[in-house]
Amino acid sequence: KHVIKNILWTAAKNFTVERGRQQIEELISTWDIHESWLHHSEFLEEEELKDSKRYHYRACWGLPTCRNPIPRATASVYFVIVVSKYKPDLAPVEVFYRLESSRLIRRPEQCQFREKWLQDVIENKIVCTERL
Repeated sequence: KHVIKNILWTAAKNFTVERGRQQIEELISTWDIHESWLHHSEFLEEEELKDSKRYHYRACWGLPTCRNPIPRATASVYFVIVVSKYKPDLAPVEVFYRLESSRLIRRPEQCQFREKWLQDVIENKIVCTERL
């Protein structure tokens, strides 16, 4: 049986933009991805909604090599951390993510991340670039 790895997300009252980025890094560290993949994560924006605040982040992935230290293409994973205005302050934040070029929204506790998703994005970009 495949175990879905997740982390304990911070309580809404303890959330900060930097804490959100750190927790995304913590989540990424649970993913079964080969060490040759490198990434960086960044905060993009805060979105104010009627019932919550949403914090948007991006992790940009690439496969640099000695021959090609600048990857031919990268793949981004977009994260949203939701801080509810109605749930108790001690309730954990909610987290969603999606891959670039996909509209499918995933939750870390329901779906284990797959390295193949990053490979597919990069391969599609390279094929598209070669056609141009």
